[in-house]
Amino acid sequence: MNTIAKLICITVFLVLSNNNYAVEIVYDGQDCFNTVDDNDITATGLLIQSKFEVIEDVGQGMYRLRLTGGIPRFINNSGAVCIDHVTALGYFGSGSPDLTLPPQALETVDATGYFNGHELIIMVNSIVTDFSAGRGAFSTFNTSRVQTISNTLIFDYNPQQSLFALKKLVKNKSLTQTSGTANSTFPFRETVSPSSNDTLLDKPKILIPVSPINYQLR
Repeated sequence: MNTIAKLICITVFLVLSNNNYAVEIVYDGQDCFNTVDDNDITATGLLIQSKFEVIEDVGQGMYRLRLTGGIPRFINNSGAVCIDHVTALGYFGSGSPDLTLPPQALETVDATGYFNGHELIIMVNSIVTDFSAGRGAFSTFNTSRVQTISNTLIFDYNPQQSLFALKKLVKNKSLTQTSGTANSTFPFRETVSPSSNDTLLDKPKILIPVSPINYQLR
């Protein structure tokens, strides 16, 4: 890497004063109306901000990041964009003995970034649930549908305008769920799908934005 590229790397992702001040990239948009459907890009009109903040430089171009607000949601054949603030961040909860505290929506989630001076790649993962667990007649039961979601965002860096232009988003989802009868001698039915974006065993989505999605360096 030449001297200019090295200076760009240092300028963009330099963490100062023991993380008291951290570089961040920000995209301003509108909240998604539908919290779960990736193909619904209807916006609520409420302003929301997607922000990746550097929290640690781990060396060799790798950075630990913190995501707040969510990530842009778009589809390949439309220029509309909204910010998914639910599935991109996910839920967290360890459960409680009295079952009164379900998992809570997260406000931030950790991410990992790699920057080579020209291209920025960010990987962020989340876990979401539909809270559908329940019991039926004759001791039947089902657990909630739990999805793990992986988003990989690929940006081009524009040093003249101090921005990162999103050029691709790779999204993948998995699915797990169990159902059965508590007093049955038969095994429970377990559904495990390593990729379930639209249908079971679907391939990961590779999305290319039609309209510019630019994160400003701050």
